[in-house]
Amino acid sequence: MRLTVPTDFEILRALSDEKRNNAINIAAEIDRNRSYINTRLPVLADFGLLERVGPAPNSGLYAITEKGQLVAEHQDVYEDDSTDFETFIEDRLTSED
Repeated sequence: MRLTVPTDFEILRALSDEKRNNAINIAAEIDRNRSYINTRLPVLADFGLLERVGPAPNSGLYAITEKGQLVAEHQDVYEDDSTDFETFIEDRLTSED
């Protein structure tokens, strides 16, 4: 998983209130370009950090996943090159089950 620091973490933190939101609102909240946020949201969804939510399939609304919450909370670990971040997150996910 290759994340863009700090933007991807800002997106995750913007959604960490567990409410769904769209690119234009997230871009305004974190003061980033809407087009760029539109490119990052599907990438984060592909990593399993966000999920597209309705009411319509192409509504552009996203919500954070449990994995996304963990990633948002551990940016310091992501930036530590001595840690395998994906293993770190997966270990946390399986220990919470």
